[in-house]
Amino acid sequence: MGFDYFMNPFAEWIGWFPKHYSREERVLVHKIDMLILVFACFSTWACNLDINAIYNAYVSGMQDDLQLHGNRLSYLNAIYWVGTIAFQIPSNAILTVVPAQYYIPAFEIMWGMFTLGTAFVKDYNQLMVMRFFVGVTSTPCWIGNVHIINSWYRKQELGKRNAIFYNTYPLGAMFTGYLQNACLTLDGVGGLQGWRWLFIICTVITVPISFIGIMFFPNVPGKCNSRWLTAAEKELAQKRLLDEGFAPSQGLNWGILKRVFKAWPTWVFLILANLYWQTPYPSTTPYLLWLNAVAYPAQTVSDINMVNNLSTISYAVSIVSAMFFAFYSDWRGNRWDSLLLAGVVVLVCNIVLLVYHVPNGAMFFAFIALGFCNGPINLVIAWIAETLAYDLEVRSIALAVVNMGYCVFALVIPLTAFQTKDQPRFLAGFIWSTCISVTELIMIPIPLYLERRDKRLGIHQAETDLIIASAAGLDEVSKEVGLGEASFSSNEKKDLDVKVHDLS
Repeated sequence: MGFDYFMNPFAEWIGWFPKHYSREERVLVHKIDMLILVFACFSTWACNLDINAIYNAYVSGMQDDLQLHGNRLSYLNAIYWVGTIAFQIPSNAILTVVPAQYYIPAFEIMWGMFTLGTAFVKDYNQLMVMRFFVGVTSTPCWIGNVHIINSWYRKQELGKRNAIFYNTYPLGAMFTGYLQNACLTLDGVGGLQGWRWLFIICTVITVPISFIGIMFFPNVPGKCNSRWLTAAEKELAQKRLLDEGFAPSQGLNWGILKRVFKAWPTWVFLILANLYWQTPYPSTTPYLLWLNAVAYPAQTVSDINMVNNLSTISYAVSIVSAMFFAFYSDWRGNRWDSLLLAGVVVLVCNIVLLVYHVPNGAMFFAFIALGFCNGPINLVIAWIAETLAYDLEVRSIALAVVNMGYCVFALVIPLTAFQTKDQPRFLAGFIWSTCISVTELIMIPIPLYLERRDKRLGIHQAETDLIIASAAGLDEVSKEVGLGEASFSSNEKKDLDVKVHDLS
């Protein structure tokens, strides 16, 4: 009577996996969750701690200590995104050939060191250098983990796992606020201001997580050498993805660029995803600055604590909505209706912010409701992965292209529409958010139509047939070597490896 005995009834009840899964597949899913989700979530959570620390530090003394006046906060945000944008596509391309269990943790250690360097900067120019390299080194820890997560799960599992992974962002932002409150009590210790201690503590949290990745994180199923999975489980991991239409790796070559840019999901989701991801933007930094300037402007320690605490509410509702929409969309078997519902709410909230001259309660509600609508944004990632199931390398790089679009918006929008000097009423930003809310609603039917058209016309049917044939071949391999046994003999394992390689 092991752990899975108690977990399976609960997992079935909440829809974590269907009732028809065999015991072997249930055990495998539990293992995958532990090996992949635990490290990926902790890794990205720590990354988001470091990213959000700059904003909490800004309102907690950094602004005056480093003379960050005017648009300097926006420029710090921009230089971070420049570093991230530059490394998006190269990073995910490298990840298709370099073992993930070493590649991602190595960059996590490097970004921890640059975060530590941030604690000891003396001026604005040094801070700009640190932010650029934090951006570069944090890239694999987000988009790389996205690729790995979306390479292990069946389609009906993707929504929930992507939601859990996404929730590391609001959890990181929330925890940073509480951490900053604690760091204020360290002000003066060791001759350092409280905001500097925030970056030191973030580093202490970040670096040990990288060693968890080295020990436990697997590569993609077709290249998995994890000591924590048996040979039978590695084969089952490949077969269940083939059953779902997810193709194994074809290897990296120059033809990948042609395949990426010919695939309509690359371009359609580049636009749709980034429009949707930007529509709730006012619930982040603009909300924090509105609280700081309008709701609690006194800047006492009590006010700073209240601003940090209230800023976490937006992230808390985002966590709840992410899980709700993930379970709902997996149950429904589609992603579009959740995005449509959230899109309508986003439009209404952005109109309220645009009007602006409303009671503070209405403004607060609009900011929080936008935070709620941040929840379903991870469903776009699951939709992309499902649409590009037929090509692993295209899926990996397309995810990077789409995420690079997000980084470009994150770089440009604060410098144009949401300039710090315009706080607390970002008129240009609220106009922008309202306009793209309308455009995003209009665009949602487009990938739905193209997806159904491809299925009706049999586009990519050849790739699908090959995947089905590979799955059938793995069934034959399973019969020969006995899938479901705890382990194989060394000769059987060698035979299996050869046959699986041939099928891939």
